Order: sequence, then C-alpha cells, then structure tokens
Amino acid sequence: MSHCAIVCLYTVCSSVNTLKKVTVVYHSALKGLFHLKMSRLYDTIEPNVIDEKMLQKAVEEQGPQEELGQLAKREGIDFKDVTQLQLDFRNILKIDNLWQFVNLTKLQLDNNIIEKIEALDSLVRLVWLDLSFNNIETIEGLEALVKLQDLSLYNNRISKIENLDTLQELQVFSIGNNNLTALENVVYLRKFKKLRTLNLTGNPVCENEQYSMFIAAHLPDLVYLDFRLVDEYTRELAEIKYQYAIDELKQGEAQALAKLVEEEAKQKELDHHKLLDVVQNISNLEIAEAKLLKYNEDISQLSDTLMTLEMQTVDQLEEIIKDFERNIADQMSTFIEDVQGMMAQCRDLENHHHEKLLEIAINTLEKIVKSEFDEEMPDDVRLLFVDKDTIVNAVNASHDIHLLKIDNREDDIVTKANSWSSSVIEEVHKNEISRNRNRVREINQYIDHLQEELDNMESLEPME
Repeated sequence: MSHCAIVCLYTVCSSVNTLKKVTVVYHSALKGLFHLKMSRLYDTIEPNVIDEKMLQKAVEEQGPQEELGQLAKREGIDFKDVTQLQLDFRNILKIDNLWQFVNLTKLQLDNNIIEKIEALDSLVRLVWLDLSFNNIETIEGLEALVKLQDLSLYNNRISKIENLDTLQELQVFSIGNNNLTALENVVYLRKFKKLRTLNLTGNPVCENEQYSMFIAAHLPDLVYLDFRLVDEYTRELAEIKYQYAIDELKQGEAQALAKLVEEEAKQKELDHHKLLDVVQNISNLEIAEAKLLKYNEDISQLSDTLMTLEMQTVDQLEEIIKDFERNIADQMSTFIEDVQGMMAQCRDLENHHHEKLLEIAINTLEKIVKSEFDEEMPDDVRLLFVDKDTIVNAVNASHDIHLLKIDNREDDIVTKANSWSSSVIEEVHKNEISRNRNRVREINQYIDHLQEELDNMESLEPME
C-alpha cells in the first residue's frame, strides 16, 4: 500500500479515535503484503502450535525496553502480568496454551495459517484481537470475549457473519477480503449498538449496486464504512429507500424481544420452582437458610430483569408507534389535498353553471317581456320573472347555497378524516399504555407470589 493511500485514509476520517482504529486495519493490510513475500519461507517451515517456548520467546521479544526484555529472559515473567501479546508471522496452525494470559487485552495472531478460532475462552479481558491473513472459514470460539471492542478477520475464507452475539461492546469490525455474498447477512450486525466502523471491502457482496445504501439503512449508527465516512445525505436517501423494510424489521425485532422476555420469564419461573422444590426437601437448617437467602436475591434480580426487559419493549414499541404516526399523517395529508382539489373542481363547475344559468334566465326574461316565450312554466317559477333584479337575485342566491354546501361538505370530510386519524393514534397509545400497565402489574403480582411462597417456606419448621 502506498504512502498516498494512507494519507487519503486520514483525509476521509474526521475523528481522531476512529483514525487510530481504522489505521490498525490498514496496518494489518500492510503486513499482509509481507505475508506474500515470506510465503516461500513459511512453506519450508513446519506448521506450529502455540507452545510454552514460543510464548516465552514472544514475551521476551516484546519488552518495552531492551533492559526489560533481558530481565524477562534471565528471571522469567509471570504470564498473568502480560497485557499485550504479538504472535504474528510464526506459521501458527493451531491456537493453544493461552490460558495463563488472563489479563491480556491485546492479541495479535495475524499472518499465520490458523484454520479455526479456538482456545480463547480464558482471555475474558481481551479488547483488541487481530486474526487477519489466516485460513479461517467459520466465525466461532469468541463467545467468552465479552469486552472485545476491535476485531479484525480481514483476508480469511469466511462466508457468513455469525456467532458474535455476546460481543456487545464491539466498535470496530474488519472482515474485508473474505467470501461474504449475502447482503442480508449484514443485517445480523444490527444487534451491535456500539458498532461504528465496519470494513467489508473485497467481498463479493460489495459488488451489489445497492450495497452502500443497504448498509447505511440497516446500520443507522455506523460512522465509517470501508474507510469512508457515511454522510448524512446517503443516510437520508437510504432511510427513504428502505423505510418500509426497516419498519418491518423493527416490528420483527420488537416481537422477537417480547418473545425473548416471555421465554426468559418462563425459564426463570421454572428455575425458581426447581429451587423451591430443593428448599422444601432440605433437612439441614444452615443449607436451607443459605438457599432461602439465594432465593431472595434471585427474586430481586428476576424483578429487575423483567422490568428492564419491559422498558426495552416500551422503547421499541415507542419507535414503531412514531413511525406509524408519521405514516398516518402522510396519508391524511395526501387524502386532504385530494379532497380539496376535488372540491375546487366542484366550485369551478358551480361557477360555470351559475354563469350559464344566469345567461339563460336573463334571455328567458327578455322573451317573456316580448311575449316570445310560449313554453309552459310552473307558476312559482314564473313569479321570479317579474324583472331583472328579481331573477338575478334568485340565481345568485341559488349559487351561494350551492357554494355553501360544497364548503360544508369539504369541511365535514376534512374534519372527519382528522378525527379518524386522531382517534386511531389515540387508540394505539391507549392500547400500549394498557399493555404496559398490565405487564407491570403481572410482573409485580408474580414477584409477590414468589415472595409469598418464600415467606411461607421460612415460616415452616425445619424438617427432622
């Protein structure tokens, strides 16, 4: 990669923190170029498994100062004290023996021949992980890395984004130069609310003409995509283009969340009943007291969990209701514009009718005055043809009445449409408030029921 390319990268990015993270991805790409040059050398070396000797050497080599490295070499170093570990370009085939590095926050395993992600469960403090330029085909083995913020899987053989559910702290994710083909697979990343930087360059999915719009619409919190800032104009166009798809997606997510809440509540209930059965059969008083105390804590935790999940459901439904209100308002606005347009046409027709009627009435009056009108005419109508003022006033009065009816009809339709819109939205809010109150009441009743059962257990005499 040329120096010019790196300068361009810095020009695109505006955030200093994000620049540092994106530069790390480029740093991996730069090392990948060396990977090609050194391939012949690695072909002559037997594939390695991470062992004690390799780890000791790596720790010694990465001492912050030469004196510290020499000290580690002479006296050794406790792997528990190591926070960063660099194991790149070592022809590693299998990850192993990292269980001692319990305080590790940064791990570099790029430019090896690793085929499977494994043996990382003990690295629970890991924040930064580089597995780029390997032979990995499946994302797996990362479940325990719940603090991970920066993950690079650049230049592997991965065809699906999956098995990352526990990585809720993820902020930077690089998975370029892989085998991702399904645009819909990227929707999986919506669950990572802190994700701000994503690199997918070099995947077949990027060839889709809807690629950028689709990503911007489905990942609204993303700041950088493929080393470029996602501008507001692109984001607005994407939101309009995929509005209905996103609305359906949000509704599905809300339903899934509600289902999850229900399932977790059932599981909690099952667990508590099992615990209650255990408590009821305990013969040792001390064990019983410990179990009851634990049960008390579990009840409190269950209450907090259920209330938190209900609040999340309320937030999800609030967004959906807002979208619904906007859609109803747009439909009402279009409908009212159509009604007003039709009523304007009715007024034009009435004005034209009035002009023609007035012309015919005056002509008729002239014929009557000249005794040239020989057609039969009802007596009450003939009374109007006394003089010009009388007939003109009668025609104008009729015209005014017709215009008034058109105005009244327009007002009636608009009023009823607005009333219907308001009542529908009010009903939706009322139903949601009722649902929320019922759910909170159910949670409180259930917690009270569990607490009552526990209190009854505490009042029982210990079994002999």
